[in-house]
Amino acid sequence: MSALGAYLAARHAQQVRDFPDAADYMNQALARDPGNFDLLQRTFVLRVSEGRLTEAVPLAQRVVKVNQTDGLAQLVLLLEEVKTGDFKAAVDRARLLPNEGAQRLAGPLLLAWCEVGAQRPAPALQALDGLDTLRGVEMLKDLHAALIDDYADRINGAEAAYARAIGDQQHLTWRTAELAGNFYERHERSEQARRLYERLGGGELGAEITREALQRIAKGVVPPRVIANPRDGAAEALFDLASVLDQRETLDASLVYARLALDLRPSFPLAQMLIAEIDEDQQHTADALAQYRAIDPKSPLSWTARLRAALALDALGRTDEAADELKRMAAERPHDAEPLVELGDLLRGRSRFDDAVDAYDAAIAREQTPGPQDWRIYYSRGSALERSGKWARAEVDLKHALELQPDQPLVLNYLGYSWIDRGEHLTEGLQMVKRAVELRPDDGYIVDSLGWAYYRLGEFGNATRQLEKAIELLPEDPTVNDHLGDAYWQEGRVIEARYQWRRALQFKPEADQVKTIETKLDHGIAKLPAASATRGG
Repeated sequence: MSALGAYLAARHAQQVRDFPDAADYMNQALARDPGNFDLLQRTFVLRVSEGRLTEAVPLAQRVVKVNQTDGLAQLVLLLEEVKTGDFKAAVDRARLLPNEGAQRLAGPLLLAWCEVGAQRPAPALQALDGLDTLRGVEMLKDLHAALIDDYADRINGAEAAYARAIGDQQHLTWRTAELAGNFYERHERSEQARRLYERLGGGELGAEITREALQRIAKGVVPPRVIANPRDGAAEALFDLASVLDQRETLDASLVYARLALDLRPSFPLAQMLIAEIDEDQQHTADALAQYRAIDPKSPLSWTARLRAALALDALGRTDEAADELKRMAAERPHDAEPLVELGDLLRGRSRFDDAVDAYDAAIAREQTPGPQDWRIYYSRGSALERSGKWARAEVDLKHALELQPDQPLVLNYLGYSWIDRGEHLTEGLQMVKRAVELRPDDGYIVDSLGWAYYRLGEFGNATRQLEKAIELLPEDPTVNDHLGDAYWQEGRVIEARYQWRRALQFKPEADQVKTIETKLDHGIAKLPAASATRGG
C-alpha cells in the first residue's frame, strides 16, 4: 500500500472511530513518507489515543523539534520526566504548555504537582492560581490545593481546602467525598468521614465507595493515602481534566487525557472505567471489556466493573458467560438484589422471558421493604410476565410499580397500552398513555404507543397524527414506520401506506416482522371499523 493509500485508510478508520486500525495505517503511511510532518503529528496523536505511549514518546520528541508549541507533544514529554523523577525539567516544561484549549486547565494543575515533586509546596499552591482565569473550576482548584497540603502534611490548610471543595450537597461528588473522607479517616475523624460518605446517596459508584468505607470505619481500619506521591497527583489532575472533557463534542480529547492518566498511574481504576465507558460509546465493546476486567479486584470500583463487564459480554453475544458471572456475583452477596436485576434485564433483552421472571423473582425476594426506587424491578418483571403470556401476574406488578412511583411514564405507557390492546379499561388506559406522552413528549416510543392505541380503538385520524409525530422522533425505527403504514392504509392512503412499509423493511426489522410486512405489501390489510376497539391490524 502506498503512503497515500495508507493515509486515506487511516483517515477513514479515524472517521468511524476505529482508532486501532487508524493508528496502524498511519504508522504505515509515516514509514513510507517519514519526512511528512503532518503524517508525523497525526500518527503521534493516534498512538496517544490508543494508549501506546512508549511508541508515542520518540514521535513527541520529533514533533517538538519542529513545533515547540505543540501542547500534546510537550505534555507527553513532561509526563516522561515525571515518571523518571526529573521534576526540575518537568517544571520547566510545564511552563511551556500553551495557555489555550484543554492546556489552560492542564498547565496549572500539572505545574503544581511538578512543584510538589521538586519539594516546593508553596510555589505549587501558587501555580493553582493560574486556574483563576477560568470559570467553573473553583472546586477543582480547592480539591487539588487540599491534596497538595494533605501530601505535605499541612493539616490545617488541607482541612480548610477540603471543606471548600466539599461545599454543599448540591456540588458534592463521590470522588471529592472519597478523597476528603480518606483524609478524615487518616486523622482520627471517622465520624466526620462517615457523615460525609452518607451524604453521597445513590449512584452505583458512589454506593460502592460508601459501602466499603462504612465497613472500613466500623472495623477501625485506617486506609492508606489515595495520593501517595506527586506522580499520583499529576495522574489525578489528568483524570480530572478527562472528566471535564467527557462530553459528546470533546470525547476524543477526554480519551487522550484518560490514557495519559493511566500511563502515569497504571493501576488507576477511575481512568480505566472512563476509558471503558468511552470505548463502549464508540462501539469498541471488546476493548471496554478488557478495561473492566483489568480493574484491581481490591478496588471499590471492582463490583461495578464486573457488572458492566457482564453487560459487555452480552453485547458481544456471550450471553451465557454474562449470566454465569451475574449468578456468581449474586451468590457472593446473598442480600444484594442488583446482580439478579441485571440478570433479569439481560435475559429479558434476549427474549428469554421465563428465565427473566425467575431472576426478578429472586431479586424481589431480597428486597425487604420495596421503596419508590424499586418501581423498575416490578415494571421489568411485569413486562417479562406480559411477554410470556402471564397477564394476571403482569397486571399486578405493573399496578404495584405505579403505586411505588405514580406518574412514571414507562409504567403508564405499558399498563395503559396493554389494557387497550386487550380491550379492557379503555378510557382509563387511553388516559394513562396520554399522560405518559405529556410527561415525555419527545420519547418516540411512547408517542408511537399513543398512536397505536388510537389505532386499536379505531380512531385512525388521531392514530395517524400521533404516528407522524413518532416518525419525526424515530425516523429509522421499523416498528414506527410499520405502524404508520397501517394507519395510512385504514385511511385509504394506499400509496403512502406501501411507502411506509417499504421504509420499515429498510431498517432491519425482526425476521417475523419482515414476513408480516411483506405480506401486507402483497395483499394489504383488512379494513377495520372506525372508532371500535377491535384487535386486528
